[in-house]
Amino acid sequence: MGDLVSGGALIGALGLIVLLVAYFVPAFVAYSRGVPNKGSVFVINLFLGWTVVGWVVALAMAARSNQQQPRL
Repeated sequence: MGDLVSGGALIGALGLIVLLVAYFVPAFVAYSRGVPNKGSVFVINLFLGWTVVGWVVALAMAARSNQQQPRL
């Protein structure tokens, strides 16, 4: 019975890690792409990512084109 409990705890811990990685996908994308607003993406992801809308907004900000617009 002890092996069953520890196996369940291991699966639960791995599941939690997978969920945390999935939760912070927008932040990982922003940092890997080097977008200029990566700090904003992280903050929005951290505080509003639990709402689906906040997570999608953070992902959209991270995936946005990072080319500088010429200033006139």
